[in-house]
Amino acid sequence: MIDQSDINTFSKNKLKPCKLVIDGKFLASKSEKTIDVTSPIDGQLITTIPDANKSDINIAVQSARKAFNRGTWSKANPHDRKKILLRLAELIEKHSIELAVLGVRDNGTEINMALFAEPMGSASTIRYYSEAIDKIYGEIAPTSNKVLGLIHREPIGVVGAIVPWNFPLMVGTWKFAPALAAGNSVIIKPAETASLSLLRVAELALEAGIPEGVFNVVTGEGLTAGKALAKHMDVDVIAFTGSGVTGRKILEYSAQSNLKRVYLELGGKSPNIIFADVPDLDMAVAGSSSGIFKNSGQVCIAGSRIIVEKSIADEFTDKMIKNADSLKVGNPLDLSTDIGAISNKNQLKKNLEYVKTAIKEGGILRAGGKQIHHNSGGYYMQPTIFSDVNNEMTIAQEEVFGPLLGILTFNTPEEAIEIANSSPYGLAAGIWTSNLSRAHSMIRKIRAGVVHVNCYGGADITVPLGGVKQSGNGHDKSLHAIDKYTDLKTAWIAL
Repeated sequence: MIDQSDINTFSKNKLKPCKLVIDGKFLASKSEKTIDVTSPIDGQLITTIPDANKSDINIAVQSARKAFNRGTWSKANPHDRKKILLRLAELIEKHSIELAVLGVRDNGTEINMALFAEPMGSASTIRYYSEAIDKIYGEIAPTSNKVLGLIHREPIGVVGAIVPWNFPLMVGTWKFAPALAAGNSVIIKPAETASLSLLRVAELALEAGIPEGVFNVVTGEGLTAGKALAKHMDVDVIAFTGSGVTGRKILEYSAQSNLKRVYLELGGKSPNIIFADVPDLDMAVAGSSSGIFKNSGQVCIAGSRIIVEKSIADEFTDKMIKNADSLKVGNPLDLSTDIGAISNKNQLKKNLEYVKTAIKEGGILRAGGKQIHHNSGGYYMQPTIFSDVNNEMTIAQEEVFGPLLGILTFNTPEEAIEIANSSPYGLAAGIWTSNLSRAHSMIRKIRAGVVHVNCYGGADITVPLGGVKQSGNGHDKSLHAIDKYTDLKTAWIAL
């Protein structure tokens, strides 16, 4: 069980300036430039990270390619890769509180959620793909008896992973674990506002025995280090989670370079539909509240659009307001805190602008809407609820990435579907109903990669996460993720 005193101990650790992890070495950037790491908890400087440029990316890619060609990992016995990755999972678990606290100091996620989602989730993910390594088979094609057709799966080469700031370790592991399991070399470029936990995991990976050059972490600005990685002629795959604007740029960079494969997870504007026959209204309120307010709404699948049947709309809204008002917003390193900090000052500013826009467009502010805890120096915002929202409003169409909920209403299932599918995104959705037939019908009609029924969130590593429309392409999680990091090779053998 996690203890507050352990959290307090790690939270007081003075952090040394960080280094890039390339080819098993800890390096400064070639330019020797650094980026200040400011904690959203109190606005204080906690350390610096290297501001890598094109030269640093070149060194990392060369190292990764050399390691791949050397074959100490790519051609290793699957059982040997498995042993090393399982050791890494053990080390992450051993250092779980340290890693969770490090991440919270970096991005402000409440510690209860951070511990579960980041180090513990990361260790679980690594174990999952470790156990899959020696259970993925090739195929024999159905040919005539004069031919033997074999289909081999091979590692693709050098994988670049560009990771967001909201759950850097969890999302990062969704990318690097299947890539490493398949035998690839990996270069991770974390968000410049949340790099610390992945840098620490890179140290643990070396301790676990992952060969030099196979696992690299390069920090820096997206416009320099991220762009250089995405445009590099010797990177075979880019896996990216982040904004649609950046995702489009990465596709352009692929076309401008070597036509590397690009897999994008670009967020969403997820509908959460509440029918009048919901099995338990209080449970729906609790699940919906968690679905939008956990991690201050900084979750790609956040259920930011509640679409509730008109006959229960007032009751549901009142209960949501009461729930939101009861949530404790504060120091994310305190176990009693329900909601932590907004990740950075710019994101907080954006969230508050969305509140102003929603009011201007006719939404009724029913709860929150303000920055709080000004004296802390940190970035905190009240859970915010708007009613009387319509589909044309900005908060109904754009991903806010903050604790801001819009409540819309419907009369018929057809109307609910129309509203749900009106967004340019299609990542996740929720349905709350006692009618099994209706649930299955809605699942088929909603355009989303993940549909929750009588719950919201919580899908584990065994099922894929990915979206449709402008939520991107490709899938993280599950055995399907390995497909992104392998090539199919046909052997056609005359007998």
